[in-house]
Amino acid sequence: MEFSFLKVHVAGRVGWLEYNRPPVNAFHWEMVDELIPAFDQLHGDPDVRVIVLASAVPGYFSSGADLNVFATITSARMYEWVTRCHAFVRRLRQSDKPLLAAIQGTAVGGGLEMTLHCDLRFAGSGARLGQPEIAIGMIPPVGATQALARLLGRPAAVRFLWEGKLLDANEARTLGLVDEVVPDDELRERVSAYAADLAGKPAPALAAIRRTITEGGGVSFEEGLEIERDWAARLAGTTEFRDGVHAFLENRKRR
Repeated sequence: MEFSFLKVHVAGRVGWLEYNRPPVNAFHWEMVDELIPAFDQLHGDPDVRVIVLASAVPGYFSSGADLNVFATITSARMYEWVTRCHAFVRRLRQSDKPLLAAIQGTAVGGGLEMTLHCDLRFAGSGARLGQPEIAIGMIPPVGATQALARLLGRPAAVRFLWEGKLLDANEARTLGLVDEVVPDDELRERVSAYAADLAGKPAPALAAIRRTITEGGGVSFEEGLEIERDWAARLAGTTEFRDGVHAFLENRKRR
């Protein structure tokens, strides 16, 4: 399936979903509506083991929402906009495949928010990241208010959104917004290598780790234990688990 504002391709066992609306990857209605079909195409591909969010536009990861969309938007239409964005957020958070983000250049607003629902975020050394919605009297509505509180902790999340500052890559790493900073010209290679390594690990266990942690973060500890127990029981019935145990006992490589 071809997309007008996204670039979807597979390299090895890694699927890449890249924003592709020059010059700054500003999201409008049509671009938002392509997100779920593009993601589902990769997630439904049995050969794809890891998915990466990235940009095909040099210098810009994303400038967020196209403000021309917001210039005349009504409350009812904003409700619809956020509903569509939240549908994509749920797709990301319910994924059984590891999700990585390769952030290069300017990354602000909704485009950056989508990476908050990935498992790990890699940033190029020249990246600038922020949620400046406060400047236009808005909140970041692509799940950021919920994800940031869980990712950074409540005080840091509140301050980050209140101040609306742009951070350089190292400041973002210190805050906990990104997990690793690499030279700009090495970003894609580094993310590709990390994704390829993940792709070689047992897929059911990868899914279980991300789902138990993601789902458990929104419930009580006792409820989280139940989620953990259910996934452990499910894994015990997989061929990957049985082969892994026998490989260890027989001192051989996992098949």
